[in-house]
Amino acid sequence: MRPIETRYALSGDVRIAYQVVGQGSFDLVFVPGFISNLDLHWEDEGYSRLLKRLSAFSRLILFDKRGTGLSDRVDAHNLPSLETRMDDVRAVMDATGSGRAALLGASEGAPMAMLFAATYPERTRALALYGGYAHFHKWVMPPERLNAFIAKADTAWGTGATLPNFAPGRVDDPHFTQWWARFERLSASPTAAAALARMNAEIDVRGVLAAISAPTLLIHRRNDARVDPDASRFLARKIPNARLVEIPGRDHPIWTGDVDRVADLIEEFLTGERAVAEADRVLAALLVTRIYDTTRMGDRMWSERSERFQETWRLLVGRHGGRALGTQGEMMISRFDGPARAIRCAAALREAAKGLGVASAQGAHVGEIELRGPPVGLTARVTMQLAAHASRGDILASRLVADLATGSGLHFEDASRVTLDDLDEPMALVRAMSEQHLEPDCRARTKATEPAVLTARESEVVSLIADGKSNAAIAAELRLSEHTVKRHVANILLKLDLPSRAAAAAFSVRHTGPDGP
Repeated sequence: MRPIETRYALSGDVRIAYQVVGQGSFDLVFVPGFISNLDLHWEDEGYSRLLKRLSAFSRLILFDKRGTGLSDRVDAHNLPSLETRMDDVRAVMDATGSGRAALLGASEGAPMAMLFAATYPERTRALALYGGYAHFHKWVMPPERLNAFIAKADTAWGTGATLPNFAPGRVDDPHFTQWWARFERLSASPTAAAALARMNAEIDVRGVLAAISAPTLLIHRRNDARVDPDASRFLARKIPNARLVEIPGRDHPIWTGDVDRVADLIEEFLTGERAVAEADRVLAALLVTRIYDTTRMGDRMWSERSERFQETWRLLVGRHGGRALGTQGEMMISRFDGPARAIRCAAALREAAKGLGVASAQGAHVGEIELRGPPVGLTARVTMQLAAHASRGDILASRLVADLATGSGLHFEDASRVTLDDLDEPMALVRAMSEQHLEPDCRARTKATEPAVLTARESEVVSLIADGKSNAAIAAELRLSEHTVKRHVANILLKLDLPSRAAAAAFSVRHTGPDGP
């Protein structure tokens, strides 16, 4: 995507930075929340996703409010009123040649949008408010909590320390945590952040709600960590003909969580038509694998084993017909055409981790994902949360995975239900078990370590196991009965002193290079 040009509008004697993107049939002004930075927004996957969705059906007008990002700072000893800050919207609209626009107000941007709609009804086409409120102290934080927030920002601003206040579900995401720290630093200085917090504390637009005549859509996450959902319920009662939609989630920023759900609601509200499904989204099985140190090995040894496991991970994913999508912190994310391949790969990865002396935990889920770009969206977030819930050695999967893998020879047992941030109801989970095979009557007392102990036929079978094939598929390919294949599998496990098919797959990978034995 080509760089977006940043320009400046003059509001009184203050310069307001703005950008325009998209060529839709109507204007949409995005009024951001607490802090913002026009350039930095495009670097975050969720934020850029939101902006691309909005600009696909509108001429999207973005700006940094005074005191934030690329706009002029404010005098900390002479804070502007909300009316003055609201007029920055008018100045930006004038500068972009926008006579009438829909307004999207997010969080602290919602009161500004509401005040603008009441002040300039002839210039307001519609109003979409996300995570908004009419009175700061009632629905965001009381004075004592505000003072604690400002004191913390004064000493830790720019480190990402405020993230738990806004997006507690992202605190374990190292990439997002680092981005958030930059977001703080490049959006406001500690002094400016304190000034912004004090300005927001003065917000009270309850008196103008009845004067809003524009069609209004309210969107709020049910467990919003920053703004009480009752804030939007109050707005729904007080703004004439307003419609409220509550969605799952607790992370507050509009560009976190299920961004597509938010964009879909806004698009349908403003255009009257449902969003058209994108052609580059497909149904796929995602597998998220994580390993961790359980023996307190030194940093150097852990780093070496982690690198070795990542090499094995990429190889096994490929052998099972999948695609390694990348890593996010300790999470390794891969995609498969079907859930059976994902689960067989997970079992092989579990054995590979054991062989390296580290612990693994994995999650699997099926849903729509984008073919291009990094793994983002609801399916990816749910799968990562499943991996985070998984215990040592576990392969946790959604019930949908087990339903779609029926007839594959895989075995699952019911696990607990878990409540996830982005889902309306608790998700039913299953735990993947080892595929059944004929167990040998006894175990070899000596451990074979070389593939030469296998017959030619057994070597073929173990290679096909490593490719993620079931006993039935192996039987069909080698023109054998399924019973014969089961007997071969049992003999392979006996000769190699291995506990499962997955262990045999991992063994095959260790003794086979990317181009064959």
